[in-house]
Amino acid sequence: MHGLGNDFVVIDGVRNPFVPTPSLLARLTDRRFGVGCDQVLVIEPPPAPDVDFGYRIFNADGSEVGQCGNGARCLASFVHAQGLSTRSQLRVRTATRTLELELLKDGNVRVNMGTPHFEPAQVPLKLPTQASRYALVIDGAPIQFGAVSMGNPHAVIPVNSVDRAPVSTLGPRLQAHSAFPEGSM
Repeated sequence: MHGLGNDFVVIDGVRNPFVPTPSLLARLTDRRFGVGCDQVLVIEPPPAPDVDFGYRIFNADGSEVGQCGNGARCLASFVHAQGLSTRSQLRVRTATRTLELELLKDGNVRVNMGTPHFEPAQVPLKLPTQASRYALVIDGAPIQFGAVSMGNPHAVIPVNSVDRAPVSTLGPRLQAHSAFPEGSM
């Protein structure tokens, strides 16, 4: 499935329990020798009585992340297409929060991702105090960014041109910086 440029393998772990391993996830996500995708999404039985399903999100390296909004939209469509629920409103639990998903009459899905967190400890961001802008030095150059968590950490950098932004080079360097103990998106 895909949503706004992200593509996913979605697995029904409700009817068929799924045990992810790093090697299995690497094979599934490999674009040359596997199915190929950005992330693997797993729908599972509810982990608590106040939710309809568990929702797990795995990266190609086997790491589990706490959130993926585009994936949540795909997951809601998958749940309905597979007959796992006929309800138009669902509550799912990720590793970090509960999401409310609503399948609209036109087939689109609305996701309430909850409240954004800006406090460094909640992002998490290893910087001492909350600020609207933070500064780090990456490869000898100062970088200013905002930080927010919607279930996983994000560094936000305003750019003049999306086409010329150094996303593929700056992103991984910022993600690996010690200020982001869980990486950033």
